[in-house]
Amino acid sequence: MEDSRIAGEKFARLVEILDALRSENGCPWDREQDEKAITNFFLEEVYEAVEALYSQDYSSLAEELGDVIMEVVFLARIAKENQNFTISDILEGINNKMIRRHPHVFGKKHQKNSVRVRQAWNEQKQAEKERDSVLDGITKSNPALFTAFQVGVRVSSFGFDWSHPMDVLQKVKEEVAELENAIQEKQKNEIFDEIGDILFSLANLSRHFDVNPEIALREANQKFMRRFRFVEKKIKQEDKELGQVDLEEMERIWEEAKKQE
Repeated sequence: MEDSRIAGEKFARLVEILDALRSENGCPWDREQDEKAITNFFLEEVYEAVEALYSQDYSSLAEELGDVIMEVVFLARIAKENQNFTISDILEGINNKMIRRHPHVFGKKHQKNSVRVRQAWNEQKQAEKERDSVLDGITKSNPALFTAFQVGVRVSSFGFDWSHPMDVLQKVKEEVAELENAIQEKQKNEIFDEIGDILFSLANLSRHFDVNPEIALREANQKFMRRFRFVEKKIKQEDKELGQVDLEEMERIWEEAKKQE
């Protein structure tokens, strides 16, 4: 309990700091920021925290999580100024929700396993928000790949799912075969559809291995860019420019880049 008390005091200090920064005699820059501006910073900090987590850079992760919390408090401060809600409202809401959604811990209702816990969570969430479908509430602004992942998570909680990861992999192969056929037949609409089906199937394959496809793709993007920068650097060291070397030479350097990792 001592650690919780100290953490609470430090959190309260952060709230006080943001109050001071937004006050009449506070920081001019902080006073000029609005909800949309802070939302952009918030998303940036979340992605940086995720990158630190997957890189297992825990000192950076601690810092980035601090930045995420700061942006939450910043948004709460703006909401308080607009008389929408306060940081206390946020904390009371999430505390009540966590207790309400875990009756098997804070109540007398027993759940036999984690699968049933997740299903009960979704059932209660759907009832609380008066949703007609388990798919209601998925944010439209989410990246499409992450949305596919979320859809799979939602419906699988109610048994609508492949029974084994290899079944999903087989579905991916079927979709690839259909894409190949569409390409051979030069059917543009079908090519469009089949690429979407492949991505959706891959998102669900990722889910079966507890891999978030959005994060996996971000990591793949970073890996590709890191290797291609190596290729660029090597080419410049040979007093050449991109476009002055052929594909075979770039692939040779690319393989060298892979060995550096």
